[in-house]
Amino acid sequence: MVALSLEERQRMTRFIMNLLDQWKVKPADRVVLLALPEETKPRALRCYYDDTPLPDEPEVMKRVEHLLGIDEALRTTYPTNADMGLYWLNRKNHRFKHRTPLTAMVDDGVNGLIAVRSYLDCVYFWNLTGSNPSVS
Repeated sequence: MVALSLEERQRMTRFIMNLLDQWKVKPADRVVLLALPEETKPRALRCYYDDTPLPDEPEVMKRVEHLLGIDEALRTTYPTNADMGLYWLNRKNHRFKHRTPLTAMVDDGVNGLIAVRSYLDCVYFWNLTGSNPSVS
């Protein structure tokens, strides 16, 4: 991820927090999903809606990048109905061991984020694996 200014990081943080609101992610799951320190209290997340940016740490930023990619893929997959992304994230799926994609992201950490993103975004998957089944 490109180095961002403080203002850009604050704006990105607010976007991520609002995105997690839209996805109805529980506060305790946000701590896990964002790889925040284990001792982070769910009520402490309030500061991220204001002027406090998420920690500028590689693991946190990697997860933010995946969340942004998942959001974009959901908007591309369901361009006419924004509610479908929420529905899809919270519906059990055989690809995620009959768990919801959101549960897979929380339980499996960065691997769960990658799995969900790969499922939704074939271009990301092709870049990740170096294969494109449509090219012979």
